[in-house]
Amino acid sequence: MYYERIIDSYLSEWAARPVHKPILLRGARQVGKSTAVQHLGETFKYYVEINLEKQASYKDLFMRDLNVLNIIPQMAAMCGKPIVPNETLLFIDEIQECPEAIMALRYFKEDMPDLHVIAAGSLLEFVLDDIPTFGVGRIHSMYMSPMTFDEFLLANGEHLLMEARSKANSDAPLPAPLHDKLVGLIRTFMLVGGMPEAVSRWVETKDFLQCQEVQDDIIAGYEADFPKYKKKVDPQLMIATMKNAATQATKKFIYSRVPGEYKTAEVKKALGYLVKAGILIPVTHTNGNGLPLGDEADESIRKILLLDTGLMLRLLNMTMGDTSVITTQILTASAADLVNKGPLAEMLAGLELLHYLTPNLHHELYYWMRQAKNSTAEIDYLLSKDLKVLPFEVKAGVQGGMKSLWNFMREKNLYRAVRCSLENFGKFDYIDTKAEDSVRQVVICPLYAISQFTLGEKNKRE
Repeated sequence: MYYERIIDSYLSEWAARPVHKPILLRGARQVGKSTAVQHLGETFKYYVEINLEKQASYKDLFMRDLNVLNIIPQMAAMCGKPIVPNETLLFIDEIQECPEAIMALRYFKEDMPDLHVIAAGSLLEFVLDDIPTFGVGRIHSMYMSPMTFDEFLLANGEHLLMEARSKANSDAPLPAPLHDKLVGLIRTFMLVGGMPEAVSRWVETKDFLQCQEVQDDIIAGYEADFPKYKKKVDPQLMIATMKNAATQATKKFIYSRVPGEYKTAEVKKALGYLVKAGILIPVTHTNGNGLPLGDEADESIRKILLLDTGLMLRLLNMTMGDTSVITTQILTASAADLVNKGPLAEMLAGLELLHYLTPNLHHELYYWMRQAKNSTAEIDYLLSKDLKVLPFEVKAGVQGGMKSLWNFMREKNLYRAVRCSLENFGKFDYIDTKAEDSVRQVVICPLYAISQFTLGEKNKRE
């Protein structure tokens, strides 16, 4: 069964355009790229899928020359299916197996502009490093991530619940029973995560143990890929760095905490490869004095997120042993404890903020921390809204427990912020007596409603 994905609307819009570039669909392994393309293929008269890993003979077509006017008739003859402009969707999967095929993509735009072509592959980012001008301006990249909470709700048939949630806001919170149901579902989502196969297993069985089996297989697949990385790196160091990233998640990453007698430069390189593969997500420190946030970013100070909460918990199990206590806490702890203790809520919020952005661009996450010695002041995420910096804090509690947020808003002359928690929708004002009684407003965004949090018109579905 196919579960609706956010990227579906973007792919459909691309398919309907009279002028369309070939798409290079990018993202970590097992996030659902191939399945999304296959679903789009159902809307075409003909659908042709070529897997260059399983069907290596097709690579020969690209090895001779890059003339797509010659390649396409030969490809059609080999697969026995028509490849007709405006009627066929051609999907070239595992395209990283043939760099020449990647180079040929640019010529579809020039020589066969009416043919719909999508390419995808695992470890694609490493191959693209060796093809720096593979098709700038002639190929359109789209980025795909694990499933969001909204996609998880849709997969579980909670359309009416989503509709009710969409009508709630800070002035009109949800009725308590609906709020409680959403809190329960996002607890489940923390454990299941958003990897499509794990979500599918949950929908079918409602069994966490079966979901964990899927997650373990995905992690094993990632580890099996490490020796294939283009650059030379110790696979054991990759495994150690990935597992350690789970223990350091949402904290400033300390290279020396990776076990083994590895030099900092070696760990830094391994971390960079895991980021490139899409397994780890960096959150970069910025001073937050203005926009764009990247202008004051310091890449030497970064927090690290895993691409998926379910995979993070499985990595913690491999590192720390039995995590049944963590599982129990996620399912039963008070909302305040779940948000304030441990990194899971903060990580989920960051992933949700990232995954609802348009897939047409590669996006970055930023945060702020005071760099004074012994200071613990930190703002979990900094966003841009209405041409201003917007602090986004993942925290449950009262106003008095938000000292870092108040101080940051005062220093940067900001009057609006967001607190994300498992509270219901709401807002409150803070009278800042240290700044001429300025009124600063904090909007409460429930962790289950980040998709409704408006970051800007460009971040909505176009």
